[in-house]
Order: sequence, then structure tokens, then C-alpha cells
Amino acid sequence: MLARVLLDECVPKRLRAALTGHAVKTVVEMGWSGLKNGELLQQASTQFDCFLTVDRNLQFQQSRAALPIAVLVLIAVDNRFETLVKLLPQAREVLQSMQPRELRSVGAT
Repeated sequence: MLARVLLDECVPKRLRAALTGHAVKTVVEMGWSGLKNGELLQQASTQFDCFLTVDRNLQFQQSRAALPIAVLVLIAVDNRFETLVKLLPQAREVLQSMQPRELRSVGAT
């Protein structure tokens, strides 16, 4: 299933092209730079199925019950493209089964 995925500002934009099989846009492309997480998630929920981030704190900043969109957190030692691209096979698999308003993570915990 093709998911509409929004990449957070902290995720390298090169990941957009590497996340094949999904319709991917970046926060910058959408003109939403600088929006706080709560406002950003609300805005994203109108056009996207999933918000992809490396922000591990998001799950503590937002009420999981009130999430307006599915959130996938990539857990890695850094947010470099070379590090995150290794998590994409696992991320693709998770994206296939994510439900609206669900928060999941992939990578090293």
C-alpha cells in the first residue's frame, strides 16, 4: 500500500528519494518549516498518512491518544543519511501495517 509520508525537518531530505514505494514530501517542501510539533502534526494529518521523524522525544511531547496522524520514529545514533538509509527496509515494512494515529519506531533502541 502506498503511504503518503511527511519527512520531519530533522530528517535528511535525501531520504525522500531513498524511501521508494511511497509518496514522500518534506516539511520544507510543504512550506511548514518552523511549525511546532503539535501544529505540524495537525497540518500534516490533512494530507499525509504518516509523519517520519528521528525526534525520540515526540512520543513524550504529544499525547499518543490525541495523535492526528501515524508517526514513525527512526532510532539511530545520528541523523546522517548514511545511518538512516540502513533503517529504510524496516521502515517500509512498518509503513505497510501502520494504522492512523499509531506511533511506532524502528532501529536501535
